Amino acid sequence: MTGTTQASPATTSGSARTWLLLLLCAVVFAVLLALGTWQVQRLHWKEALIARIEERIAAQPIELEAMERIYSENGDVEYRPLRVGGVFVHEGERHYFATWKGQSGFFIHTPLKLADGRYIFVNRGFVPYDRKDAQTRGEGQVVGGVRIAGLARNAPERKPSFIVPDNDADKNVFYWKDMGVMAASAGLPESSAFVPFYLDAGNAPNPGGLPVGGVTLIDLPNSHLQYAITWYGLAAALAGVLLVWWRRNRARS
Repeated sequence: MTGTTQASPATTSGSARTWLLLLLCAVVFAVLLALGTWQVQRLHWKEALIARIEERIAAQPIELEAMERIYSENGDVEYRPLRVGGVFVHEGERHYFATWKGQSGFFIHTPLKLADGRYIFVNRGFVPYDRKDAQTRGEGQVVGGVRIAGLARNAPERKPSFIVPDNDADKNVFYWKDMGVMAASAGLPESSAFVPFYLDAGNAPNPGGLPVGGVTLIDLPNSHLQYAITWYGLAAALAGVLLVWWRRNRARS
């Protein structure tokens, strides 16, 4: 009579643990591959974004009317060279807290009154913390008609992060560029209309040296290739560990 051999409970339990381990490793491997692929996609997106910004910056400045047509079509004028003419309303300048080359201070956003009666905010540049008061930099308060060239910027739609402090319009200190509040607190007539984007002035020097123009920061770190290599490398390492483990188990059996 031939008997049947049954696996012991210990063997069955060990086999179940092995399959569970392999399943978990397969899930982790798939996640690592997905993360690596996602970073490759992000790499292509970032490279295209950088190329688009570089192309825009290299273009010749256009007049406000043409820029407004672009804005009406797609709502995006970020980093497009713009040239505007008008008269600064220095009494309405708004102060955006900023650092420039390691120094704390403010970017001076001044309403520029256009020929049609509307206004556009111009980020004229940086002043040190102790030069916030316009009376300390009177030479830079240009009077009369001016022509300003720089880069158009999209106005932010909302506060960028909960960690950013709230704006203090009463003290004229802004931590994010809420254009609606900046316009409402500038002391202009209530019926005043503003262009829906603003202008970062170029680096043409102002009388007296302040504000310091040309403060647009274009810093787009592109570490996605490094991240992709990291995720793919971890996936390869996991596959290598499993291969070694499988060969050892096979040799024992």
